[in-house]
Amino acid sequence: MTAVLPDTGDPSTLTPGERADQAVSGILAGLDTATGRGVVVDSPPGAGKSTLVVRATGHLTSAGHQLMIVAQTNEQVDDLVDRIAREHPGLDIGRLHASSHVLPPRVTGHANVTGSTQAADLRDLPVVVSTAKKWSFVTPDKCAPWRWAIVDEAYQMRSDALLATAPLFAQDDSQVLFVGDPGQLDPFATVETDRWHGLTWDPLRNAVDVTLAHNPDLARHQLPVSWRLPETAAPLVEQAFYPFYRFVPGTTSQERVLSYDILPHGSSPVDDVLARAADTGWGHLELPARHTLDQDPEVAEALATTAARLLQRGALVNGEPLTASRIAIGAARTVQVEAVRARLDAHGVTGITVDTANRLQGREFDVTLVWHPLSGRQDASAFHLETGRLCVLLSRHRFACVVVARAGIRDLLDRHPRNSPVYLDVPPKFPDGWRAHQVVMGRLERGEHRVRAA
Repeated sequence: MTAVLPDTGDPSTLTPGERADQAVSGILAGLDTATGRGVVVDSPPGAGKSTLVVRATGHLTSAGHQLMIVAQTNEQVDDLVDRIAREHPGLDIGRLHASSHVLPPRVTGHANVTGSTQAADLRDLPVVVSTAKKWSFVTPDKCAPWRWAIVDEAYQMRSDALLATAPLFAQDDSQVLFVGDPGQLDPFATVETDRWHGLTWDPLRNAVDVTLAHNPDLARHQLPVSWRLPETAAPLVEQAFYPFYRFVPGTTSQERVLSYDILPHGSSPVDDVLARAADTGWGHLELPARHTLDQDPEVAEALATTAARLLQRGALVNGEPLTASRIAIGAARTVQVEAVRARLDAHGVTGITVDTANRLQGREFDVTLVWHPLSGRQDASAFHLETGRLCVLLSRHRFACVVVARAGIRDLLDRHPRNSPVYLDVPPKFPDGWRAHQVVMGRLERGEHRVRAA
């Protein structure tokens, strides 16, 4: 379905801020006139999904609507509650939570936030926020259905979770605002799901796709500006993962500068790749081709050494010291994460976030280092080719990203063309992982980015 974009004339004449403001204004105005079951808003990485949810909350409550907000994790819910409470200090907010979850100070510190484990205690408040899992335990016989619901990170919500919460906004006049990033990781399950392929209610499909399958008339909008990705990263991320619509970076290269306080003595592959990352926004440290186990010790060491070198050289982001807390290292496998953490400990480096793509999703850092999912592999499995996994890994940074991998990935892709099974009535995934990896490697292997390690 073609997305709804506000008529702003020639977008090239608008600043990124003006484009974003007009898009959000159009979305909020559309909430007042939307027909059918609701509205879908697609977003590239770092385009202000949470900001939109906060503004939509204020817009709907000012019109007299009570609303429930659904997010996917307690961390996301607590962040949303904190932001809504700060942006709308006069708005009473309910935080519905499980008895096992302790509300953090950033939530309990707001006088306008009330926490409870029972939805009935909060039903009279203008806004109630919780996770999809907690909402699934609330039934309409205990709480009257809401007129409006907002589903945040909707592409990461499985459709069975939506089905479990849908009775809470199932009145004939109820509507839903779905906000999410279609390029991120799809929901997953640890059981075989072949039996549901092709069904419109396939529980493993995301909430947006299943809703659109049953409600094709939903209005769709797009956020047009990424405030996270620098000017050096947005074109590649768009080409590889979002070819179905355009977005622009919210800043220029002059506004995102990575530099170093200490010059290197001589030359080394690590210093060379850090220089390329500072100059072009991307660095690719290529180790010799070799088939390895998942926890390749040489890749783990290269990542740890590069991260340590960033700090040793006094890396600066826009002239301010880059701290360890603003650096992340991402990988596909848990064993790879553990291997990198062990090497960082050996270097005496602490404070750097090291995690899998699944757990880095939704977060942002100034500089990221990435263990390429296909490094050292003999095959290109569906897990390692997953489009969303690579997208998450390459779209967390605000200044620069360094990818570490063994040589031979392009050859591996050529030997293993996409061979995923095709199912009747299952829409094709676009872009597919094979294409996305080819696009990314075509860029990273350029001379201005790649440094070969001996």
